[in-house]
Amino acid sequence: MQAPVLSGPQYLREGLKLVLSPSLRLFVLLPLAVNLLLFVGLIYFAGHQFSLWVDSLMPSLPSWLSFLNYVLWPLFVVLVGLMVFFTFTMLANVIAAPFNGFLAEKVEVVVRGTDDFPAFSWAELMAMVPRTLGREARKLGYFLPRAIGLFILSLIPVVNIIAAPLWLLFGIWMMAIQYIDYPADNHKMSWQDMLAWLREKRWQSLGFGGSVYLVLLVPFLNILMMPAAVAGATLFWVRERT
Repeated sequence: MQAPVLSGPQYLREGLKLVLSPSLRLFVLLPLAVNLLLFVGLIYFAGHQFSLWVDSLMPSLPSWLSFLNYVLWPLFVVLVGLMVFFTFTMLANVIAAPFNGFLAEKVEVVVRGTDDFPAFSWAELMAMVPRTLGREARKLGYFLPRAIGLFILSLIPVVNIIAAPLWLLFGIWMMAIQYIDYPADNHKMSWQDMLAWLREKRWQSLGFGGSVYLVLLVPFLNILMMPAAVAGATLFWVRERT
């Protein structure tokens, strides 16, 4: 029997195959375009500010401990990288939420064995906007207090050394929440019930979130992998709910 944590990469791999299929390409192009525009803008902005952010978070060490700068600097580069990546991912998903919810709906039709898609309708897509944006606001309400706490931790000298691994663990959990929520929301599952269900599937959820987090760290590949993560999360929903 496959270990639960190993099912996550499998769902993501199958999700990539799905979004590359001709029947779903139309529903992938819109979130791809949104993600590409945001990614280019973020790369431009971060490229001008990255060193400044690293220097502002680095603790000031006395001269006799200056050799530790060579050890701490890579750690804080990773920390800033995780924070920038996480900000981009959350922003991209808020803007692309209606498209991602629509994609999750169409993926589920394929996964359950029905390929007779209705013709694409802007009216159907626009009808999802209020609900999906409300759900994204709920995710931000969950994310922001925890992210602010981690950011404050990142500013405390010495203690901030543990901030990077905590950001990583939190990011993995948030990736599971972010993408599996699309099919859950399509089925009108409440926010609290969705969180409770993910906790019941903790290892499967962390396996999926970890695989998504890893591939989304790769520049340019992450643009394609966001729709793949939506499709993989929908597979997760369908198979783990049975």
